[in-house]
Amino acid sequence: MAASISLTACSADMAADTSAADGSDACRDHPLALQVLGSGGPIADDHRAGSSNIIWVDGKARLLIDAGSGTFVRYGEAGIDFNDHDAILLTHLHGDHASGLPALLNNGAFSKRTAGLTIAGPTGNGQFPSTSEYLDALIGKEVGALRYLHPYLEKNEALPRLTIRDIDTGKSGLQTIWNEGGLQVNAIAVHHLDVPAVAYVVRANDKTIVLAGDQSFLSEDFVAALSDAKPDLLVMHNAITMADGQPRGLHRDPKSIGETAAALDAQTLLLTHHMQRAVTAQNEVNAAIADNYGGPVLLADDLSCYPL
Repeated sequence: MAASISLTACSADMAADTSAADGSDACRDHPLALQVLGSGGPIADDHRAGSSNIIWVDGKARLLIDAGSGTFVRYGEAGIDFNDHDAILLTHLHGDHASGLPALLNNGAFSKRTAGLTIAGPTGNGQFPSTSEYLDALIGKEVGALRYLHPYLEKNEALPRLTIRDIDTGKSGLQTIWNEGGLQVNAIAVHHLDVPAVAYVVRANDKTIVLAGDQSFLSEDFVAALSDAKPDLLVMHNAITMADGQPRGLHRDPKSIGETAAALDAQTLLLTHHMQRAVTAQNEVNAAIADNYGGPVLLADDLSCYPL
């Protein structure tokens, strides 16, 4: 069955609030909600910030997933409290997903937070650092570009201690990242050409959100491991079209997105990480998704909120 989709599509039971105040208020008022801080990609060609999402649980912004360029501004507009975070999760270390992290850590230095904070992300390879190496390059005492923030990496009362978790991208299946306070987070390695990358599965209040991150059709383990997940919300990128010459080694094309959503039996599909080549061909993108997936499809904007 083909889904009826438009640029402002919403399902009947998951309407998106898109203004800064209304969106964040809606997120705080629900047991579980996802707020899109940045819905854009790597090119500065519209109003969108780089990829970033907040998971609100019982009124608190407990997880930050990715921190692309522009996240700092959206973070402030959403009224997020750095003290609420259990973890910051990075899907991979492309700039449109991770370059906003230094500004948020600088912001956190003013929060008077005392509790530790987990930062998790992929292991590295010959071209990309691991997450721990990335943090050392940012705020390490000896080599960090912002080394004045080095107390984050030490036992020091000046700043909360960061626990850095490198997620093994050579390992198949789900890896547990967090399981406390009624919130469970698992990671799974995905294929994103030569970039070490992971997706995340978040469970809270009897609901499941899958954040697929950037992945190609070669992410077969992702589909196999989550075939019984039936996520209430599946978040995927809107980055390429069905046209020839698209970078399918980096991103799933719309047909593959529809196949994935159907295979996971997603209750709702949310498209974000918009790139103009996809947005300008949205009708064709929508039709290719609908060839295999008949559920509701939503199109994210910055600060939009999706309560579950």
